[in-house]
Order: sequence, then structure tokens, then C-alpha cells
Amino acid sequence: MSSAEAEAIVDPKLFADFERLNLVLRDLRQAERMHRVEPEGFEPFWLAVHHEDIVAIEKASTRFLSAPRQPLFSLAHQERSRKAGGGSDSSHFIRNVTAMDGEEHRAYREISQAYFTPKGMEAVAASVENLAKEFIDKMVDAGGECDFARIAMNYPLRVIMSLLGIPQSDEPMMLAMTQQTLSGDDPDFNKEGTSGLAAVLNVRDYFMRYIEQLRANPQDNLASVIANARINGELLPERDVFGYFFIAATAGHDTTSYAISGGLHALLEHPAELAKLRANPALLHTAVEEILRWTTPVKHFCRTAAEDCEVAGKAIKKGDIILLCYPSANRDEGSFDAPFEFRVDRRPNRQLAFGTGPHVCLGQYLARLELTCFFRELLARIDDIEMTAPARFVEGHFVGGVKELPIRYNVIA
Repeated sequence: MSSAEAEAIVDPKLFADFERLNLVLRDLRQAERMHRVEPEGFEPFWLAVHHEDIVAIEKASTRFLSAPRQPLFSLAHQERSRKAGGGSDSSHFIRNVTAMDGEEHRAYREISQAYFTPKGMEAVAASVENLAKEFIDKMVDAGGECDFARIAMNYPLRVIMSLLGIPQSDEPMMLAMTQQTLSGDDPDFNKEGTSGLAAVLNVRDYFMRYIEQLRANPQDNLASVIANARINGELLPERDVFGYFFIAATAGHDTTSYAISGGLHALLEHPAELAKLRANPALLHTAVEEILRWTTPVKHFCRTAAEDCEVAGKAIKKGDIILLCYPSANRDEGSFDAPFEFRVDRRPNRQLAFGTGPHVCLGQYLARLELTCFFRELLARIDDIEMTAPARFVEGHFVGGVKELPIRYNVIA
């Protein structure tokens, strides 16, 4: 693996160039199963680019741990975070369920799991459908032109904020906080160049006040369940309960928004597939899975080896970092037929946009519901959609997708 390729995989700008990204990842898959990467300004890591290897690593959850890191941050970012935290790293202020392993991870997941099962979705389906209609109404009211990415950002934000009982007036603050923490390398989202931890600290007091209110006056909702949850008879520690709210309020909408904006972009780039979907709305289920494969909003997660072992013929040492590259897995020629083709009727489709194994995304069924409701409403009410300028993508190697998508369209009478 060349030095230039090693630098590219951690370069935020690579992920803003959708076509180049996929070509770079294709070359990496063809070159080797596992790559040892030592880019300047980062801790060394192993790069897993094949679907089979990533599935095996995620399922071997006692050998490859989610703690202590989820995204791979640069050394400079880590230093900025320590300064923002007064010399402490973020683990002193926040810890969420994705950073846990084993029995602790299972216990924390179970706190909210019932809300996010397919059966749990039955209770929120009508609300999600109504919100989808509300946001298509906004497109109708916009008079035939809009930046679709703004619609895509705010619809899933409203869904998760309503589940958490967060007032609509506070949604702009939550959106800005999410973009600064999950996509802070993008200058459009982090104009001051601050660390993600600074944004976390800014919202910490907000959530802790809300948690105190819910503990004093419990409600019959998801937020109250999290705030009043107990492990071994004790309320969750402050950094854990804050972390639970934080991950729900950020990952609970940001990734879905990029799937929606990227999904429409894919359909517009492949008009024959859009026509196929319009002609046969029953394909919406498989289309949603293909949109998730195609967009892959979460670009990577890290695992840390708990012991010396071997992966794809490479000797992995205890403590080694492995970066799981999901966009590469979702274009892997060994797991997908014609992976560079966008097909709304693709079957089978073992996409890994949600990961797999014990840490599979808790909100996967909610995301699917949101995508299904939104695109069903869009296809029924909006037609003749065309881009009026090229799409722009997030600069960031952790979470991202289409951040700007200007379109022109007609409203179906």
C-alpha cells in the first residue's frame, strides 16, 4: 500500500468525492485483504476493506472490542479535545453504549431495545408517516425548487427529537451539535475549527437538566425510560446517561438524513431505476436496502484487538486498532453482484450500513421506517425531479453523505 493511498483513507476530502472514493476502495480491495496503515498525524491501524472480514471481526466481539474508541480521530483532534475538556479526554464526560462490550453492552442496549424492534415501530409508524407528509408539504410549499438536503436533514431530526421529547425550537441547536461532533472535519459544519468535544460540552448541561426533570417527573416515553433506567439497582452514572441521550440525539437522525439525500441523488443519477420504482412501488423495500448500501452514511468504526490473533493471514497484536471500512464492504465484488450498479430490485443484499453482530445499529428499524415513509410520500406527490447543480458531499471520514442537493420538480396534482 503506497503512502499516498494510506493518507487518502484518512483524508476528509476523499469522502467528498464519491466516485474517487469508490475507485480508491476498489483498488485497496484488489491489492490486499488487510492493510497496515501508518498515516502521518494518526495512530497506526489495520484497514479492513472486505465484507467477509468485517463481518467476521464484528461477530467476534470478545476478540475485537468496541472500547476504547469508535471513530478514528487524528492526534491533533485528540489534543484539541483534551484542551477543550480542561486536560481530560471525552471519556471523563461522556460514554455511550457503542463504546461498551460484553455483558455491560447487552445490559445498556436492553434499556431501550423494545422501542426499536419491528414491533416497537408499530407504535410510532403513524407519527413517522405524518412527519413524512409534513416534510413533503414543505417541498410543495417551496414552489418547485429547494435544497433537498435541508429537507433530508430536518425530517429524521424531527422524528428522533419527538421521540425524546425535545422541543422543536431546540432542533437547530441539536443539528449544529451533531454536525460539529460527527462531521467536524467539514468546514461548512465547523467554521471555527473547534473540536467535537467543545460541542459536546456545550450541550451537556442541557441534557443533564432534562434528565433531572425526567427523574423528578417520569413520563411515559423513551426519554424517561433512559433517564430512569437502572443497572444493578443503580441509576446510570452521569457520563453514561448523558452518553445515551447524546448518541440517540445525534446518530438517531444524522445517518438517516444522509441516506435520504443520497438516496434521491442515486435515483436521479439512475433515472431508469427511478422509473422502475415509480412503475412498481412494491419495490420500495428492496430500494431502501439498496439506498442504504449505496450511501453507507457511517464510513467506519474501529475495533481494538483484545489478544494476539490472525485476520486474513495478517498477524494482529493485542491492542492493535482495526478500522472497519463500510463503504468498501458495501462495494465488495466478492459479496455483491455488479456492486457499482445501483439496482432498486437488488436481491440478495447483505449491506452493512448498520454493521452486524452484537453492535448492529440499535435504530436500524426506525431508519428503515423513516426511509420507507419518506420515499413513499415523495414518489406519490413529487415528479419530474432534476438537479439544478451538482450535489456536494460532506468532507469527513466518519459520518457523511450528500450535504447539498439543489433540485427542481413538479407537484403531482
